[in-house]
Amino acid sequence: MKNLKIIIILAAVFFTGFLFRGCFISEDRHQHPAIETAGGQIQMWTCAMHPQIRQPKPGKCPICFMDLIPVETTQAQVGARQIAFSEEALKLMEVETTQVERKFVEAQVNVVGKIDYDESRIKNIAAWVPGRIDRLYVDFTGTIVKKGDHLVYLYSPQLLSAQAELIQAVKSVRDLRPDASDFVKQTFFATAEAVREKLRLLGLTKEQVETIEKTGQPTDHLTIYAPIGGVVIEKQAKAGDYVETGRMIYTVADLSKVWVKLDAYELDLPWIRYGQKVDFTVEAYPGEVFSGTISFIDPILNPQTRTVKLRVNADNSEGKLKPEMFVRAVVRVRPAADGSIASPELAGKWICPMHPDVVKDKAGTCDICGMDLVTAESLGFATTASKEPPLVIPASAALVTGRRAVVYVKVADANVPTFEGREIVLGPRAGDYYIVKSGLSEGEMVVTKGNFKIDAALQIQAKPSMMNPEGKKMPAGHEGHKM
Repeated sequence: MKNLKIIIILAAVFFTGFLFRGCFISEDRHQHPAIETAGGQIQMWTCAMHPQIRQPKPGKCPICFMDLIPVETTQAQVGARQIAFSEEALKLMEVETTQVERKFVEAQVNVVGKIDYDESRIKNIAAWVPGRIDRLYVDFTGTIVKKGDHLVYLYSPQLLSAQAELIQAVKSVRDLRPDASDFVKQTFFATAEAVREKLRLLGLTKEQVETIEKTGQPTDHLTIYAPIGGVVIEKQAKAGDYVETGRMIYTVADLSKVWVKLDAYELDLPWIRYGQKVDFTVEAYPGEVFSGTISFIDPILNPQTRTVKLRVNADNSEGKLKPEMFVRAVVRVRPAADGSIASPELAGKWICPMHPDVVKDKAGTCDICGMDLVTAESLGFATTASKEPPLVIPASAALVTGRRAVVYVKVADANVPTFEGREIVLGPRAGDYYIVKSGLSEGEMVVTKGNFKIDAALQIQAKPSMMNPEGKKMPAGHEGHKM
C-alpha cells in the first residue's frame, strides 16, 4: 500500500512538470518566432562557445546552456573558407594588408668558417739528388723567404758524373771542325743540350749550368733555391742528414692569397653560386670587412653537420689574414623569378670555371690554367634586365605549419570586409619576404597583421583554418565526457 502511494506521487509530479514545460515552450515560441532580415533571409542564432549550434530563434545552448547570440547576416553570404567582419571589428583586431607584388628582394646567408692556406700556392722543397745536407739556411719554421733565396747546401757525388758529361759535350761542340757535316754538328749540339737538361732536372739553375760551362770545373755541391716567396711552414730535415731523392726538406706557403673555408647549411644552398662575392670579418680586426669570391662548392653534404663546404679566394696582400683565424661571412643575393641570382654587373661576362677571379668581356681562355671561359648565365646568374622579378609577400603574411602555408586574402568587391583563407606554395625565404611559387596573383591583398585573429575566428566557426584544414567539428569543452 505504501509503495502504491509513492508511485502515485511520482506520476503526479511528472505530469505537472510535463504541463509546465509545454507551457514554457509554447510561451517561448510565441515570444521568439523566427526572424527574417530585410533581404528575406532568416536570422540565425548561435552559441559563443559552440559555434556549430545554429537555430532560427534565440534561446539556450543545448550543450552549455549559454544564451544564444545572433549571427551577422553577412556571414551567411560568405564561402566555406571565407569570413566577414564589420569595420568596427577590423579596427579592434588591428588588421593590416599588403599588396602582393613582383620585385627583387635581397636574401642574406650567414656562414662561419676559418682561414686556410691556398693549396695552389704551397711548394715543397725536396732533394732532387741523393746526398748529405751540409747547411740549412733557414733554421726554423715561420721564416719569410723570397723567391730565389738559397735554402739548402747539399753535397752530392752524383752531380760530378753529370757535370763531367756536360763539360765533355761542350768541349766536343767547341772542337768541331768547320768542314764537319750537318749531321755531326746536330748530333753534338743535341747531346750538349740533353746534358744541360739533365742537370736542370737534378736541381741546378740555368745560371749554375752556364757557370760550369764557362769554368769547366765541376762541383760536388748543389744549392737549392726557394721556388716561390712566402713563409716556411714546415721543416723536415736538419744539417748533417743524408737524404734520398724526393726527401722533403721544407714547405713554403705563399700567403699573399688565402682560402676561406666556410660551412653552409643545406637550407642555404639555393642562394649559393660559384663566382659569388662574399664579405667576411675576423675577430682580430673588428669593423674591417674583407671580401672574396666563391671558387668551390663541395658536391657532397657532410652527414654529421648537414653542411656543405664552400671555398672562397681572398686577397691577403697586406698580410692581415692568417691561417686558422675564425671568420663570419655574409653572402648577399637577389633572386630572380626563375631561381637564378640577379647580377647585372656580370652581363656579357665570361668566367673561368676553375678561377672565378678571371672575368673577361669576351670568350677566350683563362690566363692561369688555360681552360675555356664560360658565360655567367651558365653558372646560374641572371645578368639581363629582361629577367622577371619574383612574386613576393612579407614573411608575416604566411602562417606556416609543417609543409602547409596559409595566407588570408582580402576578397575584392565585397560589400563588407571579407577575407579568404588560401593555401599557397612558398619558395625560399629572402630576408623579410617569402618567394611565392603558386597560389597568389600580383595585385592581391594579403593580411600581414591580424591573420592569427582571423584564423582563430575561422576555427571558432569550424571552418577550414591553419590548424584545421578540413574544417571539421572540434571537440568542445566537456562535451562527450561523463560527469
